Amino acid sequence: MVATLSAAAPAAPRAPGLHAQLETLPRETLQQLQLQRLQETLRNAWENVPWHQQRLRAAGLTDPRDLHSLDDLRRLPFTVKTDLRDNYPFGLFTRPVQQLARLHASSGTTGKPTVVGYTAQDLSTWSDLVARSLHCAGVRPGDLVHNAYGYGLFTGGLGAHDGAGRLGCPVVPISGGGTERQVALIMDFGPRVLCATPSYALAIAEVAEQQGVNLRDSALRIGMFGAEPWSEAMRREIEARMGLRAVDIYGLSEIMGPGVACECEVRNGLHGWEDHFLFETIDPDSGAPVPEGEPGELVITTLTKQALPMLRYRTRDITRLERSRCDCGRTHVRILRVTGRNDDMLIIRGVNVYPSQIEAVLVGRPGVAPHYQLVLERQGALDHVRLEIEALPSVNAADYPRLAADATHHIKSMIGISAKVQVLAPGAVPRSQGKAVRVRDLRPKAS
Repeated sequence: MVATLSAAAPAAPRAPGLHAQLETLPRETLQQLQLQRLQETLRNAWENVPWHQQRLRAAGLTDPRDLHSLDDLRRLPFTVKTDLRDNYPFGLFTRPVQQLARLHASSGTTGKPTVVGYTAQDLSTWSDLVARSLHCAGVRPGDLVHNAYGYGLFTGGLGAHDGAGRLGCPVVPISGGGTERQVALIMDFGPRVLCATPSYALAIAEVAEQQGVNLRDSALRIGMFGAEPWSEAMRREIEARMGLRAVDIYGLSEIMGPGVACECEVRNGLHGWEDHFLFETIDPDSGAPVPEGEPGELVITTLTKQALPMLRYRTRDITRLERSRCDCGRTHVRILRVTGRNDDMLIIRGVNVYPSQIEAVLVGRPGVAPHYQLVLERQGALDHVRLEIEALPSVNAADYPRLAADATHHIKSMIGISAKVQVLAPGAVPRSQGKAVRVRDLRPKAS
């Protein structure tokens, strides 16, 4: 879908992006485009999804054209992941399955999978946004892309693949797993770009080191890492071990897949592509909007999706929004680094803790590998948290108690919780080929 721009719209100050004019639109012009597309999205949902129409009527709307400004967005009800599961598999689609081009789905490990669908136009829009994101990060046509995101129902693999192709980049579609072969192909084929989850990028680096291969000598220069929260400490660790520039890319299947937002070369927040999405932050408890710059739960409304429009979708991701113009010249909102997810948050002796906070303390500490798990256990009537970390191969087992005491001290001083830390031998913490499993819940399940 192409924006309709006024002939009077001022020229972009410079042309930093793949779609320079769109990426540097004045805020007023961008908001006019958003309102137009929001009204189209509401009409699509209203006319084709009875569930949406019923909820919109309950919210006081009698016609999808009742929204006259972006501020009216707050009149709409939120959508949450369980709504997709309650309408499994196709109840929220605006098109019959026979008219769709592709389906994707979550793993469904906690219940029915979340199913998402795309028209041919949706796939074209998605590819274009991933291409925009790659270009935003410094990828250029002709760059060889090593794609280690998982292919299949997970949106990461095919989303990155199609976007790279749209940009004009050849792709090595290796998917996840077979890490030894990944290392060999990186060294043999000479890709400039690596696409993977940050935790799997570290797994690749670890296997390379075990093989005596220095990835800093490879042709890799840009890493496009997403699909899980990761810290600045993790970024520094990846860059040091792989010799590339680590870039954060954001997306989620319910909204589209990868390419909803991406860091530019300034790396001062991820540019959320506002010509295709509306971004809000809310108080996760009350649902009320939070002031710009304050932390809150990210809420996204799609503006151009045909098959599965999402109205005020609660992502559960905690972040901050910044709408001032970036030094790169882009005007689109910046989504500051996601610090965690509401559903990942742990309450430890009254303190709210996200796994990424633990990661930020651990990664880069002397003698400690960047692999960890939080283990939840029940002791009597109380929940307890044990932190399993991993020693580097160079550390003698006799030093494990010292490492545990050091980690305990720094977690207490920087996060404010007392954690029982257990240091394990190298390789003891499970590795993931996709999203890392940071929390292991061993508490008895309710009957």
